Amino acid sequence: MTARVKRTTRRYDSSGRQIQARRSREAVLDAAQRQFLAAGYAATTLAAIAKEAGVSVETIYKSFAGKSGLVRAIYERGLTGHGPVAAYQRSDEMRERETDPEVIMRNWGVLTAEVSSVVTPIRLLIRSAAGTDPEMTALLEDSDKDRLDRAHHHARFLADRGYLREGITLAKATDVVWTCSSVEFYELLVLKRGWSAAEFARFIADFMIAGLLPKPD
Repeated sequence: MTARVKRTTRRYDSSGRQIQARRSREAVLDAAQRQFLAAGYAATTLAAIAKEAGVSVETIYKSFAGKSGLVRAIYERGLTGHGPVAAYQRSDEMRERETDPEVIMRNWGVLTAEVSSVVTPIRLLIRSAAGTDPEMTALLEDSDKDRLDRAHHHARFLADRGYLREGITLAKATDVVWTCSSVEFYELLVLKRGWSAAEFARFIADFMIAGLLPKPD
C-alpha cells in the first residue's frame, strides 16, 4: 500500500511585492522631484531619474506614462501634506467635530500652510513649464479645477451650517476659499517675504474669517 500524501495549496502572499513596489514608486517620485526642482522640467530626463531611483526608464513609463505623469503624481502626493493621514481627510474629520467656525478656519489655515509648503515648489514648476508644454498646461488647468471643487466643498459646508455672513453667496464663499489655497499667496508671503508657516497660517485664517463670517458686534 502506498501512503496518501495530502496536498495543500499555498496561498501566494503578495504583500512583500506590494511593499517593494510602493518603495520603488516613492524612490522614483523622490528622485524626479529633486531633479525637476533643480534643473527644471525641460532639462530633466527620464534616464537621469531612472538612474538615481535605480529603476529602468521602461518602469517609469509603465507607471507614470512619461514626465508629465511624474509631475502630476508628485503634485498629487504633495496635496496629502505630512503624516500618515491625508490633509484633506484630516480637514473633513476636523470640521465635522468642531462647532465654532473660527476654530474651523484656524485649523484650515494650519492645513493650508502645511500643504502649501509641499506643493508650492512643484506648482511653480508646472506654471513655468505650462508656457511651452501642452501637457503641463493641461495639468495646471486640472489642478485649478480640483482646487475649485475642493473650495466649493468647504463653502457648501459653511453655508449648510449657517456660518456665512448675510449677503455672502455660495459662489463668493467658494472664491474666497479657493483664493486662500492658491500658491501665489504662499509664494509672495513665505518664499519672497520670509513669513513663517505660523504667520502664514494666521493670515489665511484671518482672511477667511474677515471675508466670510459675521462681523463682531
